[in-house]
Amino acid sequence: MNIVSTIVPVFVIIFLGLYAKLRGFFSPDFLNQANRLVYYIAIPAMIFSSIAKASLKTEVHLSVILITFFALTAVAATAFGLARVLNMPRPSKGSFIHCAFHGNLGYIAFAVAFYYLGNQGFVKTAIMSGFVMILQNILAVFVLQFHSEKNEGSPKLRDTLKKTMANPVILSALAGILVSFFSIPLPEIIDRSLDILKGMALPLALLIIGASLSFESLKPRLRNVGIAVFLKLIIAPAIGFLLFRIFSIQPEHYLPGLIVLASPTATLTYIMAKEIGGDPDFAVAAISICTLLSSVTYGFWLTLG
Repeated sequence: MNIVSTIVPVFVIIFLGLYAKLRGFFSPDFLNQANRLVYYIAIPAMIFSSIAKASLKTEVHLSVILITFFALTAVAATAFGLARVLNMPRPSKGSFIHCAFHGNLGYIAFAVAFYYLGNQGFVKTAIMSGFVMILQNILAVFVLQFHSEKNEGSPKLRDTLKKTMANPVILSALAGILVSFFSIPLPEIIDRSLDILKGMALPLALLIIGASLSFESLKPRLRNVGIAVFLKLIIAPAIGFLLFRIFSIQPEHYLPGLIVLASPTATLTYIMAKEIGGDPDFAVAAISICTLLSSVTYGFWLTLG
């Protein structure tokens, strides 16, 4: 499969979103509304439809999920250790660790999986992502609360878990799993309606990601952001890739896990930094540079895979 012809167009649309924002095509209000449309309707429709029509017996590979979990946890632990020796304010340490392991699954990883692996690979990625999102959010709460200077009033783990389980991506994946497991047929009208929604999900998501990029806060944090990005784009997928090979897992099974591990820092790191008490400016810088560089690192990892 030609990696260039499948990966480059994904990032062309992202950069088109950035260009459109700079030219004034997208207002902040439009971006907020479009993001809600994608997050709550289009992406869940795509996930549900794809999983509901798949065979779970051939899509779930437990070893890949466990290795992906291990790689993410190992990177989070490494970042935690590095944060102890790096000269940063306490809230910045929390965001440094968070940005090193929390990947953008719903927008970037899903797009790469769909356009590179096709529908079957996308289904595997979506099922795995439901589990990975839960782990990422649990780790994020622990890390940010531990380093927060405003612990009073910070979200409790139980509340965060409730919000995590109410995540539309997770709910749509669970609903799709149930429909597939019990072999429930989708009525043709619903099936075709979902297909229409699926068509707008990823293109609009990629435009929104591009329009959200900002590099203004990068310069004073360049070294520490660079380390976090290196952990996210190089170390996390490297750990996963080595373990996939050591355990002789075939590429058709482990590529969804590799795509998840190689995903750039999630935009959610910025939101959680504001809510729990991290460094929002650090998160914005990491999100932007990580997304930019992932256009290169994705090609590297998929070539190896």
